[in-house]
Amino acid sequence: MDLKVTRWKRYGRDRFYANLPDGTAAGWADAVTGHITVLRTEYREAVIAVLTQYVSRSRGPVRPTATTKPEKSPTQPPLPLPPLTPSDDLATRAPGEALSDRLAQTGGPGLLKRLISRLLRRPTEWDSWQKGLEGERRVGAELNRLTRHGWRILHSIPLANNVDIDHLLIGPGGVFSINTKKHHKRAVWVGDDAVKVDHGKPAPYARKSRAEAKRVSRALERYCAFPVLVEPTLVFVGVTDLKVVATQLTVRVYQERQVASLSALSGVLTPEQVEQVYAIARHRQAWREA
Repeated sequence: MDLKVTRWKRYGRDRFYANLPDGTAAGWADAVTGHITVLRTEYREAVIAVLTQYVSRSRGPVRPTATTKPEKSPTQPPLPLPPLTPSDDLATRAPGEALSDRLAQTGGPGLLKRLISRLLRRPTEWDSWQKGLEGERRVGAELNRLTRHGWRILHSIPLANNVDIDHLLIGPGGVFSINTKKHHKRAVWVGDDAVKVDHGKPAPYARKSRAEAKRVSRALERYCAFPVLVEPTLVFVGVTDLKVVATQLTVRVYQERQVASLSALSGVLTPEQVEQVYAIARHRQAWREA
C-alpha cells in the first residue's frame, strides 16, 4: 500500500499523517512521543511501518507504541421510521431545489436595489442564491452519472432554519456529504480549516463541511443498525485554479469534473448496506432532529 506521509504542525502539536492515495488519513504519529494512532484498521501494518520510519528519522531510533482508534458504534438500537409516503420521499428532489424555491418565493430585489448594488459592485443575496443554484445543478449532473456504478444520490436535503445539505452520495465507497461552492474564474486555496478565494479573507468552508458530515452521521445512525461514517466533501465550480495545501486531509476537495473519480471507491459498504442507508436518507422524517 502506497501511503503518502505529510507533517502537520499546529496548536503546539507536531504530527506525521499517513494518507491513502485518495487523501483519506489512515493514521498519524506524534513526532514528539512517537506514539502512532491507527485510524483505518485494514491498513494497520502499513501505517505502523511507514510512520515508524518517519518518527525514527525525526527522533532517532525508537520503538513506537500504537493504538487503534475504535470505530464508532451505536449506543442504542436504531429507531424505526414510519412508512415512506410521497410527500416524505426526498429522492425526487432536484439539485438546488431549496435555492430554487427560495428564489421563487422572494421574487428578487427591486429595480432600485439592483441599480444601487450594480453601482456599488455589491452582490445581493439574490445573486448569491443564483450563483449557488447554478453550482449545485452542475455538480448534481456530475453526481447523477455515478448511479450506473451502484451509487445513490440525494440532492438538497432540507434541514431546520432554511439550511439544506447540497448533495448526499451513498455507495460502495461510503457516504459523502457534499457542499458545493461556485467561484467563477477565481483561484481557490484550501487549508486545513480555511479556504481563500483570490487571496481574500479566510472562509470556514472546511470547518463547516466537517461539522455537516458529523451532523449527517448522527442523523443516519439514529435509524441504522451499523455505524455510518460520513466524509465531508467540498466541490468547487468554475474555478481557474484549485490549490490544496491541507495536511490533515480530513475534507475531500474536488472540482466539479473530478467528482466522477469517487465512483472507483469501494470496500466500505455492501450493496445491502447502501440500500439501507439510502432508504433512511431519502426519508424526510429521518432529518427532523438533525
